[in-house]
Amino acid sequence: MLETKGLLNQIKHHDRLPITVNQNCAIPLPEAVWPKLLQPHQLAYYYLVFVDQGLETFQLDGQKLTIANRQAVFGTPNQIFAHPAPNKDTQQYKIGFDEHTLALLPQAFPFLVNPLNRNTLMFEPDAWERVKAELSMLFRLLHSPGKPMKVDIILAHLNALLTELNSAYFEGHHQPTPANAKLSKYIAFTLAVETQLTQQHDVHTIAQQLAMTPNSLYGVVKEFSGHSPKEWIINRLIQEAQRKLHYGTLSVKELAYELGFNDPAYFSRLFKKRTGKNITDFLAEEHRLSNP
Repeated sequence: MLETKGLLNQIKHHDRLPITVNQNCAIPLPEAVWPKLLQPHQLAYYYLVFVDQGLETFQLDGQKLTIANRQAVFGTPNQIFAHPAPNKDTQQYKIGFDEHTLALLPQAFPFLVNPLNRNTLMFEPDAWERVKAELSMLFRLLHSPGKPMKVDIILAHLNALLTELNSAYFEGHHQPTPANAKLSKYIAFTLAVETQLTQQHDVHTIAQQLAMTPNSLYGVVKEFSGHSPKEWIINRLIQEAQRKLHYGTLSVKELAYELGFNDPAYFSRLFKKRTGKNITDFLAEEHRLSNP
């Protein structure tokens, strides 16, 4: 199975922000990349395709999905995705971004956890016009000649786009409808973490809440995410830490306590281990992103 780790950096459309936006394939992909996307590959980033006019068929985790006018399909990290036979006549937009980009946004988007177990979106005409306007704007911002657009402006439009998608995803739905028992438990785990995110998490306690043993919870989370429950929780906390650092003014100690860590020094070490940067260097890089 092909992996796409590092692929986003090969196709990104901003020099400092891991994001790609294409409209009707107007921006050619590198020759080495295109063949990989036609066959099943394991995503390492979030990937969405929007069809304005026409018809497209995809494979997602072995399932065939077809979308048409005013519809979209999305894949999340670790899912198996393929677009084996692109339709050249389809009017479409494609967008990809990673966890780092997501962490820079001012809010989380529950639809990206896919609690309803459906990877397609449908839009009412008014909502679709707003979605298309944001996609078109992102495309123009990323591909206008001259100096790259400021990161904060791109993030503002990405945030507006994902807000529309989140609304469309949950339209008319209130309870998850998973396809099988294991997926149901995985979704319950992610929602349990999300609703208690700033509390200190204990895998044994969450397993007990879900009427599971720690070993069975480990197996389910590992199967669907590629990570252990503890790793999943830590990754989500570090993502939230990046978001709060980008938009807030908390000290390291205050941030550690707010996220449920009793030891700020341990939190700092964990942040560096997960991101490759200490918090001071991370803040300096964020400042450069916002002030090129």
